[in-house]
Amino acid sequence: MKKLFAIILIAALTLISLTALAEEERVTVRLGLTDESAEILWDPVKEEVAGEGIDIEYVIFGDYTLPNSALANGEIELNAFQHYTYLNNEIATFGYDITPIGDTLITALNLYSRKLASVDEIPDGGKIAVPNDAVNEGRALNVIQAAGLITIAEGKGLSPTLIDIVDNPKNIEFVEVDASQTATLLPDVDAAIVNGGYAVDAGLNPDTDAIFYDDPSYYQDKAYVNVVAARTEDAENPAYLRIVKAYQSERTKELYKTEFKGMYIPAWE
Repeated sequence: MKKLFAIILIAALTLISLTALAEEERVTVRLGLTDESAEILWDPVKEEVAGEGIDIEYVIFGDYTLPNSALANGEIELNAFQHYTYLNNEIATFGYDITPIGDTLITALNLYSRKLASVDEIPDGGKIAVPNDAVNEGRALNVIQAAGLITIAEGKGLSPTLIDIVDNPKNIEFVEVDASQTATLLPDVDAAIVNGGYAVDAGLNPDTDAIFYDDPSYYQDKAYVNVVAARTEDAENPAYLRIVKAYQSERTKELYKTEFKGMYIPAWE
């Protein structure tokens, strides 16, 4: 009886030790986000890696100036809210030792039309509405150039303006308005560049209403591709790279379509 009790006690102690060891081996990764809606994309990732001993904890920031500071200071382990251009500017300005470890998405600036079925149908003298702020207008013109409608002068980079158009064979008239208003002009113009979020708000469907699609390849150095960032010293951390891999999935691409109505484009392919 004593021998049996001893065996049971040893087994119990072994189980406790193994449980404690398993708990010790778990890794908690604090992920900085700036929009609670992003949790829709990250929840499946969180669930997947939890089974591998990685616990993701969301930290939501209400200000874009905070996540990189928090990452650099060790308050979080990763963040996912910014594109390369923003990150590079933050590094140059503040000297953060931060590195992108995986691409995620680009917010789409598609060319939409309520009247036409293709870019080829845009008539001579047709009208296209574009956002009037420097960043979005530059992106819009790069998309329109990729569609074959205009040619922009060489060397104008990410932020060309209307005066940088050197060839406009259809004599397209560009109607400059606030980014939030391009969709509302669709009844009055032939086409419009509409930012992803505003397209969703306007009930536009990329599959049926877009006549040309945005793509990360239209911009130099993946400028507007969003990233997962880590401290440079942790750039090869296996747990962090596993999180990135779990995000870069067919499941995430499907969520872009179903939950975010096509406002995001996968940028890791």
